[in-house]
Amino acid sequence: MIVAGSARAHDLGIAANIAVLDAAAHLKAFARMDGAMLGSIDLSIGKARTSALFQISSEAVWDYCKPGAPAHNLEASNGGLMPFPGGLPVAAADGTIIGAIGVSGGAPSQDLDIAEAAVAALIG
Repeated sequence: MIVAGSARAHDLGIAANIAVLDAAAHLKAFARMDGAMLGSIDLSIGKARTSALFQISSEAVWDYCKPGAPAHNLEASNGGLMPFPGGLPVAAADGTIIGAIGVSGGAPSQDLDIAEAAVAALIG
């Protein structure tokens, strides 16, 4: 996943941080591409953690915590969530969530694109 994500980031001209977590939201793998912003390290891990904790994309968590939503301010829970694009759950062939990936370094849509490429490489 790290290799595939890094390759996609390179194709996009992005220096990204890529974090892979297990289903319990523990860091399993991490890569910081040369030139990737230091501030994005925490963001990549946070996006993956948000996705792992809720078993949905980090972006989808925003629907629950935005102003007026049922769980307004949810992003302040669990030590802080990152409810924007770039974090995706990773599922086994049977649908069981086995982890999550988080990417930060580009625009939110680019981070999501990189994460999708990494997940696609795993599922083949």
